[in-house]
This record gives sequence, C-alpha cells and structure tokens, in this order.
Amino acid sequence: MRRRIAALLLALLATQLGSLVSPAYACGCGAMIPEGYARIGVERETSVVRFDGRTEQIVMRFVVRGDAPRAAWIMPVPGRASVELGDGEMFRQLTWLTRPEFKTRSYFWPRNNDWPFSSSGSSDTVGAALPGAGRSSVGVVGREQLGDFDVARLTATDPDALRNWLETNGFKLPDGLAGELKPYVDQKWEYVAVRLAPRQQGKTLTGTLDPLKIRFDSDRLVYPMRLSRLAKTPQSLGLYILADHRMEPASPIGGAKPKVTFAGEVTPEGGLATLTGGKPAFLTAIDQEFPEPSRIDGDHELRATAADTPYRKVIYHGELLTVGGIPAWLLTLAAVLIAVVAGAFTLRRRRSRSSSA
Repeated sequence: MRRRIAALLLALLATQLGSLVSPAYACGCGAMIPEGYARIGVERETSVVRFDGRTEQIVMRFVVRGDAPRAAWIMPVPGRASVELGDGEMFRQLTWLTRPEFKTRSYFWPRNNDWPFSSSGSSDTVGAALPGAGRSSVGVVGREQLGDFDVARLTATDPDALRNWLETNGFKLPDGLAGELKPYVDQKWEYVAVRLAPRQQGKTLTGTLDPLKIRFDSDRLVYPMRLSRLAKTPQSLGLYILADHRMEPASPIGGAKPKVTFAGEVTPEGGLATLTGGKPAFLTAIDQEFPEPSRIDGDHELRATAADTPYRKVIYHGELLTVGGIPAWLLTLAAVLIAVVAGAFTLRRRRSRSSSA
C-alpha cells in the first residue's frame, strides 16, 4: 500500500511539473521550439516596435524557464530581415516613460483608516486621461554569435524546407506549427530562424534572455501573432509602439479589447534613441489578453488613430479634507450642532416671551 501511495504521489508530482514547464511551440511573436525532449516555457515577452512608414524594428525580450540547453526561435516577417542584439536598458526607460501619475484627491467623510476608525484602508485607483520573394528553400544569409545566442539568419518560404533546417540542427517542427506557417507562405513572407545556444558549457536557457532586435522593410506596421493560436494557456501581449502618431490595432484578432496604458510624445534617450535616430516620437503602450488563443485569426495590423490624444494612467491617493488640521466633516458637524442648539434656544426664548405676554 505504501509503495502504491508513493508511486501515485510521484506520478502527480511529475504531472504538475510537466504542466508548469511545457514545450513553448507558440509565444506572443513567433514560435520557440526546444531541442529533443527538453522543455522550455516563455513566462513573459515584452516588445517595443518602431515604425517610420518604411522600416519596422522589433526588439523582443523573453523571460523563459525550463531545462533546454538549446532552442530554435522562428518568426515570420513580410520581407528580408536582419538580426542583432538589442539593448536591455531601453525596457527600463520605457517603464519610466510610461509610469503612472500620482495625485492626491480629498474626500469629506472619514474612511476606515481615519479617526474615529482604526483599521487600515486602501487608496482609490482609477485611470484618467490627460487633457489635451519566394524560393522553396532555406537560404542562410548570415550567422554570428550575439551574446548567448548563435544566430543563424535564414530566409524560407516553404515550411518543408524550414522543417529540414530544423531537423538538421536537432529540432523537430511540430505538425500544428507547420500548418500555421502556410498563410505566411501564401503571402510570400519569409522567416527568421534563430538558434539559441548559450556559450557556457552546461548552461540552460532560463531567466531573462538578452533582447533580440529584428529589422525589416515594410509599408505597414504589422506584429505577427498568428502562431500564438497554438498556445494551450491564456496569452497576454504587451507592446510599446514608437511611431509618428498614436497607434491602435485594426481589430482585436480574437482577443479581448486592447487597452491603451500610455499615449504621448516622448524624446527617447540612450538605447531607445537608436530606434528613433534621437528624434521625438509618439509612444503608445498597449496591453491585450487572449483568454482563448485558438480564436486568434491573424496578425496585428496597427494604424494611426484619428487624433493623437495623450493618455497617462493616474493613481489617486485619498486624503481626508481638513481645515487648519481639523477634519472638515468634524467642523461641519460641530457647526450644524451649534446651529441646531442656537435655533432651539432662540425658538424656546420666543415661546417663553409669547407665554409671558
């Protein structure tokens, strides 16, 4: 009986671990395939996109977990692309640029953290707007070591040819992924295939990876999302878009309604300035949830909004309204009480005088 219980517990543990770290055949932008029986999962993906009307640049940073020493990452692109190592500092700059604004908002009646109440309270948080091609083969166009990545830049318009390259490098193209690549073949898109392999012997792909920067010519702003249809768990997308105007997705492509978390003109500095050439740009930050990834029906095409309306989230901190350090509600009650007493006293005197007369 003890052996059976122990075996059952081990089986349950293995099942839980398998569900926590699963093959990441699909992530927000592209697909990641582990080597052999290794496992890798993408916990978070953050991307910043720069579009100037002719060229699109996408800088992606992945936070992964698993035991894979190598992985292949595939991303469809509408034209010939170049790959280089991105600057991780730009993500900290974007967090700072899109930070919420903190304001104090007074309230009249006491709350549970004010006298005469003693329990702790919480602040009130709301959002507020500010005023205001096609060969059926794989061609290797370059290969270089970028950080921990052995990057092989490839072009391919045939899923079978891409499958051959993957198998040659020790990877297997999942059947579902091959099917999802077909629409890109029909559109004469190419692929960027990156071989992720840490230089340090025995090191696995885990934690925050070095960001990668993809650059290609395009006459429209597009963010590939179709491959995320293969995800088995809800997906989330976070995009920072640097363009000439405020941008918005043309449609939700099967996800929840996209939410704008920031919109406004910024002057990038440091690594972020390399995307804009040091020039000011309009930054739009968008979050979107995909509760059912299988409903994703295309790629995000982003367009300029009718107006460049700025937006910044405002977090209000509630503060009890006081006059001279005394709560306004207490002064008001005192004034009302005095008025009632004075009125009652006056009425009593009038009645007393009437009785005397």
